[in-house]
Amino acid sequence: MSESAAVGPAGSAHEDHPRPGRWLALAVLVLAVLLVGVDATVLGLATPFLSEDLKPSGTQLLWIGDIYSFVIAGLLVSMGSLGDRIGRKKLLLIGSVVFGAMSALCAYATSPEMMIAARALLGVAGATLMPSTLALIRNLFHDPKERSLAVGIWGAMASAGTAVGPVLGGFLLGHFWWGSVFLINLPVMALLVVVGARVIPESRNPDPGPWDIPSVALSLVGIVGVVYAIKEAAVHGFRWDIAVAAAIGILALVVFVRRQYALPSPLLNMKLFHHRGFSGAVLADLLTILGLSGLVFFLSQFLQMVQLRSPLNAGLTELPAAIGAVGAGLAAGYVARRLSVRIVVAGGLAVVGLALAGCVTLHADTGTLALATILFVVGIGAGFAFTVTADVILSSVPRDEAGAASAVSETAYELGAALGIALLGSIVTGIYRGFATPSGVPAAPADAARESLGGAVDAASSLPQDQAAALLKTAQDAFVDGLDVAAGVGAAVLLAASVAAWFLLHGQELGESPEPEPETVPERPAGSA
Repeated sequence: MSESAAVGPAGSAHEDHPRPGRWLALAVLVLAVLLVGVDATVLGLATPFLSEDLKPSGTQLLWIGDIYSFVIAGLLVSMGSLGDRIGRKKLLLIGSVVFGAMSALCAYATSPEMMIAARALLGVAGATLMPSTLALIRNLFHDPKERSLAVGIWGAMASAGTAVGPVLGGFLLGHFWWGSVFLINLPVMALLVVVGARVIPESRNPDPGPWDIPSVALSLVGIVGVVYAIKEAAVHGFRWDIAVAAAIGILALVVFVRRQYALPSPLLNMKLFHHRGFSGAVLADLLTILGLSGLVFFLSQFLQMVQLRSPLNAGLTELPAAIGAVGAGLAAGYVARRLSVRIVVAGGLAVVGLALAGCVTLHADTGTLALATILFVVGIGAGFAFTVTADVILSSVPRDEAGAASAVSETAYELGAALGIALLGSIVTGIYRGFATPSGVPAAPADAARESLGGAVDAASSLPQDQAAALLKTAQDAFVDGLDVAAGVGAAVLLAASVAAWFLLHGQELGESPEPEPETVPERPAGSA
């Protein structure tokens, strides 16, 4: 199939005709989404094993957790715009190959520094995947109701990844070494590339203009500089070097925005943000993930190192969140049309916030039923909110700018994840490090225990039984105290996001577009002559 088939000028007579093979193409696209979900959740389960083998410091452990999000957030807008220019299918397939290769590099990392570098390179490849999938959905499904269902399936598969990840990861960690959780990416990527090359139609902006390299550099420096400064300030307090990083990041973002307004073919059309529904959906995404991500990152450690569950048991305990999100995601478009966009999004965020508020009472003896109930409610609320905001973002922009708009959505998601791990994770770490060492514990094991909960488990193994039990109990209690406070902060963020969404999404309907759709030639069915 010719790449230009999707991008040439033509009349609009065929514009509303359904694309043959679109559902098969969707099935292939969501493989990438499934993979990203799996990759995110298995890392949390593998953290205790990775800590024991690579022995990272507490700061290195945070970097291993969030460097992927930092890099992907910095490059998403650039990669989304690149897909609009060279072809979203082409970028997706190239990114899939590189993602598989970098997953293998992560699996065989031999030091914390190597793992951090490998995760950063994985982020570069990952930046090509998510905006490409959403943008292709925007071009595959022209009917608003069909598109809502397709986006719901897209969101449900992302949630399914979070379900498959812990269970599959728990099985692998019970039988193999921690690197195996990264190797599961390879067969999925291979299937995506082989099948996707045949069934996914190509699409791109017919008149995109040049890819502005200075804008690429400015967006990367700006986002990474800001999130780095926030992370470091949250952990170490304000220092002159942190202030310099923040200033450079903010300056780069200001120059980036001004440059986009001045360019005839900007990397990101800043006028998209003039649409209230688009801006409200992006803000809702960012605040929601900020409130959730740090808590979720540390929840796997709580289940394994405080409640002493096996990796598989921990994965099954987290399963209700994904089940709730899958069901809500599939129903979100229908419910939003029956009620309204702002009721579903604001209500979903409020439900998540209230569920997180229930986490402030977590303790070592919290039962499986209580945890499962909280996580199921979190999944339902997040499934409704994420699916509808993704639909609003896609339907609020012209089709030719779907890649850039999808990238903005994913940037908000990844930026929220990075900030959530940095800020909420720093709350957990800060409170944890302040625990008083039990009497009789030598200074060296005590210092190692304060670095991280994994370090405490490792340090306790070298102490006499009574000292080990006392040190481990004190460290676990301190970790839970930090987790409770972080849950409270996350709940406050989610409730604030609910209020903001209620006002910003007033009057928003699914399927709206701020301007007429650009005219494109219909794609030929995959495999046609």
